[in-house]
Amino acid sequence: MAGLLDTIIQGILLGGLYALFAAGLSLIFGIMRLVNLAHGDLIVLAAFAILALGSGLGLDPLLATLLALPVMFLIGFGLQQILLNRTLGHGLLPPLLVTFGLSIIIQNGLLQGFTADSQRLQAGAIETASINLGGGVAVGLIPLLTFASAVIVIIGLNVLFYRTALGRAFRATSDDLATAELMGIDHHRTFALAMGIAMIVVTIAGLYLGMRANFDPTIGPARLLYAFEAVIIGGLGSFWGTLAGGVIIGLAQTIGANIDPEWQILAGHLAFLFVLVLRPRGLFPRALD
Repeated sequence: MAGLLDTIIQGILLGGLYALFAAGLSLIFGIMRLVNLAHGDLIVLAAFAILALGSGLGLDPLLATLLALPVMFLIGFGLQQILLNRTLGHGLLPPLLVTFGLSIIIQNGLLQGFTADSQRLQAGAIETASINLGGGVAVGLIPLLTFASAVIVIIGLNVLFYRTALGRAFRATSDDLATAELMGIDHHRTFALAMGIAMIVVTIAGLYLGMRANFDPTIGPARLLYAFEAVIIGGLGSFWGTLAGGVIIGLAQTIGANIDPEWQILAGHLAFLFVLVLRPRGLFPRALD
């Protein structure tokens, strides 16, 4: 019984990491319908940025992340303003091709700068710290912080999206771009701000990716896949649905690994397909018409 409870807890906490992977993707798709194939590579880029700042300045990963956040925001803002805005409004193919090319550029740039060696963000004693829940069940502090951060990010995005003037601009451009422009909203700047905010979420995801596991320049596409699955399971445009989607994938993976270690990744994909068959629009879809 304790083993099953531990598996469920670890699955839920793992789902927090996948929700962080997916939250920025959900924000961007919900606002501008942009399918960003470079999203996973941007997470890895953020992890390497934290690594470079931490090693270069002698900072621990948390302090290095505080420095990386504004840098990644500016990268996202500039990327959207200079490059991605030019691809929107011309069908689905141009953004897919451009972000696919961006993915290749990021991967090769990281390979040139950091080689193909695996890296890890060294967080010190917190890496092995845990909380004993009794009954032979313990929860690692980093997984717990990961899930708590995911919940805080989801709450923050909901407040931003539904309680602020910027959020109203996001919703207006998402619902009716032409009318939003008539009301004086600069959609290019609005989209750039959305990408900058998404990159802040990406940086937080990169921090926990690097503290929880080794990473290298080529793992971005797998992170993108988990993010896509979490977004689709939860329902396009739903932030809380994204968290639910991440938890479902995390639970499926830990239960699958408990049955057979080789089933871990497969179990997550099967859970995704199962939900997709039953609810093609996801569990909590937001109206996208």
